[in-house]
Amino acid sequence: MRQKRVIIMGAAGRDFHNFNTYFRHNKYYRVVAFTAAQIPDIAGRIYPPKLAGSLYPKGIPIYEEKNLGSLIKKHNIDKVVFSYSDISHEEVMHRASVALAAGADFMLLGPKSTCIKSTKPVIAVCAVRTGAGKSPTSQYIVDYLMKKGLRVGVCRHPMPYGNLEKQEVQRFAKYSDFKKQEATIEEMEEYEPYVRKGVVVYAGVDYEKILRLAEKENDIILFDGGNNDFSFYKAGLYITIADPHRPGHELKYHPGETNLRIADVILIGKTGTAKKENISLVMHNAKTANPKAKIIKTDLRLVVSATNIRNKKVLVIEDGPTLTHGEMRFGAGMLVAEKHGANVIDASKYAVGSIKEVYKKYPHLRKILPAMGYSPKQIKELEATINRAKCDFVIEATPIDLGKLIKINKPVIDVKYSLVAPPEFNKIIDKFAAKIKKR
Repeated sequence: MRQKRVIIMGAAGRDFHNFNTYFRHNKYYRVVAFTAAQIPDIAGRIYPPKLAGSLYPKGIPIYEEKNLGSLIKKHNIDKVVFSYSDISHEEVMHRASVALAAGADFMLLGPKSTCIKSTKPVIAVCAVRTGAGKSPTSQYIVDYLMKKGLRVGVCRHPMPYGNLEKQEVQRFAKYSDFKKQEATIEEMEEYEPYVRKGVVVYAGVDYEKILRLAEKENDIILFDGGNNDFSFYKAGLYITIADPHRPGHELKYHPGETNLRIADVILIGKTGTAKKENISLVMHNAKTANPKAKIIKTDLRLVVSATNIRNKKVLVIEDGPTLTHGEMRFGAGMLVAEKHGANVIDASKYAVGSIKEVYKKYPHLRKILPAMGYSPKQIKELEATINRAKCDFVIEATPIDLGKLIKINKPVIDVKYSLVAPPEFNKIIDKFAAKIKKR
């Protein structure tokens, strides 16, 4: 029987996981290439032989997704496996049409084929869109479980944008680990809040090896999902966050709708700032798609370091992925600026280098500055953009302290989100935690 020839479409995350769990040792398939999208500078690399396994002694090349059609024809590809997240159903089918027109099958891998079983209890926190509120929810759960004396290990969805072999298994326990592992701004945004709490974050490329390390050191595993991807681990408690600031998106984006339908608990977040009709629509869609799930309304409290900004000129910096492929037009920083009467300047006027290109690619951003930093060069360009801006204050609404990474020549107002959860949510966590044996 001839091996089926495969291309895996991805963005340096789910694609590698799908390969590792389904294809790496599967002699019936030959993965010829990966294609890369969404994230800058991840194409042109090789998935290294050490990670690819004995069937791939030369590794696997990674190409730009724009070349998909020609790659299918050139390499006589049988199947294209779509493996990345936060993309509309319509856009998924556009990719499928490219694959089908070139003669290949189009394939999606689900939880049964890719979820790894743990020897420890697992809580998965996922979402319907990027920027829905996974991080503050995950951090709330971690704090809650730690108060019960449980050791919680956070396995964070992958973001391996550097040397893949070195990033096979990563462990972040202290701030110096960020420099040691050459973490990007996007990685630090997700990992730093946990490290500040004394919680170890596990990440990288090979999520079975990552899980086995986390199991040795913890009583319980929390999988903190990326974008709107579904969990890499089989979860005993599956929590999905829905976003009423983007009503209807819970049924329009892949694989966010999968998360909506698979969830044990659906949290409708940001209810304090969303319109009532939008909350009602999301509630209706959640009940219709997943009538067995427990649906709970929550809110995100804005924690602000200063509010003396009325009539002041401010530069607003928000979480990068939430604004870019998450398609949000505003975040916590803009909410604070509007609430306290500040004048938000147009950040795009001061953009340099690759930051300027971000505004061309994502024209919906308008005034807000996304915290982009996928390389040392881009971090420097972000710093230059901020420092060129003519304003009185910088409102920094990212999960990290940018001041530890770059030098900002203006007063900075720090904005963070904190989950406000009702007692019924705590009871669900209590019930799950009651089954866990402490070490």
